[in-house]
Amino acid sequence: MRARIYQPAKNAMQSGTAKTKDWVLEFAPASAREVDPLMGWTSSADTQTQVRLRFPTREAAEDYAKERGLDYVVVAPHARKPNVRARGYGENFATDRRSPWTH
Repeated sequence: MRARIYQPAKNAMQSGTAKTKDWVLEFAPASAREVDPLMGWTSSADTQTQVRLRFPTREAAEDYAKERGLDYVVVAPHARKPNVRARGYGENFATDRRSPWTH
């Protein structure tokens, strides 16, 4: 059984970085999905694709995979520079601004 270990990316819908510090072990699908001819829904008999395990470190995820005898691939995360402004969002409404805030 093949597994993938990775660190998830930041959610595009939010500005925060929650749930991006942990490492995730995810199983690859063992069989292809099938399309139901009547409803058009996709289904699979493989339940391992629904399992996502979270670990605090990469080493912990690798140790788990090794002791279970899983073949795994580690995907290195892309480093991203944090976008932190000096005074944050409240600076837009500060009374001591150098110039008036207009659109």
